[in-house]
Amino acid sequence: MTRFLRPLLRGTTYTRLLHLWVPMLVVSVWLFIDMATPWVPALVLVPVGLVPAVRMGEGVQARLLLTPGEGDPGISVTPSATWRDRLRTVVWLEVRMALGAAAVCATVWLPLLAYDLARAASGHVPVDVPVLDQAEPHWTYALLIPLPVVAFYGVVVGLGELVTTAARRLLGPTAAERLAALEERTEQLLERTRIARELHDSIGHALTVAVVQAGAARAAGDPEFTDRALGAIEETGRAALEDLERVLGVLRESERPVSGRPTLTDADRLLESARASGAEVDAEVTGALDTVPGPVSREGYRILQEALTNVLRHAGAVPVRVRVTVTDGALVLEVRNPLTAPVPGPGRGSGLRGIRERAALLGGRAHTGPDEGDWLIRVNLPGHRALREGSVPR
Repeated sequence: MTRFLRPLLRGTTYTRLLHLWVPMLVVSVWLFIDMATPWVPALVLVPVGLVPAVRMGEGVQARLLLTPGEGDPGISVTPSATWRDRLRTVVWLEVRMALGAAAVCATVWLPLLAYDLARAASGHVPVDVPVLDQAEPHWTYALLIPLPVVAFYGVVVGLGELVTTAARRLLGPTAAERLAALEERTEQLLERTRIARELHDSIGHALTVAVVQAGAARAAGDPEFTDRALGAIEETGRAALEDLERVLGVLRESERPVSGRPTLTDADRLLESARASGAEVDAEVTGALDTVPGPVSREGYRILQEALTNVLRHAGAVPVRVRVTVTDGALVLEVRNPLTAPVPGPGRGSGLRGIRERAALLGGRAHTGPDEGDWLIRVNLPGHRALREGSVPR
């Protein structure tokens, strides 16, 4: 019994009833003007439904009154973009008016019927319902009173569910809108993944440099070397803070452009940071870095950052050879350092995996592993031609 009466305790039941009553206010005004042509409001709804903004207004009403509080009600709040959307809106307006007429009739006449049955059962002549105006008062009419009450309950709850289902079918998102929502969700997930990678690369690089510099300064016991180490830690920490502030800015402003992200033209600070940590970095750049496409240059910077971090973390202050080759915007990045210990098995770190993922997202290739006694990270990223031809996955 409690489950049966539960819909009467929900506010949604009554907001849906209100949603059905609203269009009937206009109809009642017209019927007050001309009772002989009740079909005119239904005819007027046809050109009204063809107006693109009407679909958005109906969607807003449906969300507020039919599905209040639902996270994803499946009802669109965008204007009509195609004729199919317009026709669906016209059908929705007609359906809403028909269900509204049924709701008004039921919610008015069923309570009156229950009242007249109660009058007839108590010995009075019914006056409100024409069907009972000739009935003789008798106590047995009391047995019929629950029927219009139950019918009233069924109409209020049932029509509410019916109009909500119709709204989802007729005002629901089109295939294009669903695709756009899916693409937006995909972009959000990719952005979260990119931010996680950038934080890992930037903060991980800064902490690795700080740890290496602090350890070297303590072991050296040389005040001059300690000053240089502290300067390198300060510079690397400041750069990491700038990266952190930029990433947090992206989180605060979702529409902020990515042009502020560092590119390979800013790679000097990475090389100087590695040199300040004790590594002997031999860098050679062939080609013009400013001809590298923006996405490739930005991801190349992060790949180089992670490669140098990997050297400092696992090999320490060893000679590092960095080769950057640019040909028609295509980029070949190679970082090689001597192996100072046996190659470990697969670990839990995400640095090398992130390098491979960054390269794959740009349609490139990455090789990481031993090579002739050295550890080699070699990345090939596409240039302008591949970007123009659309071979790079989005």
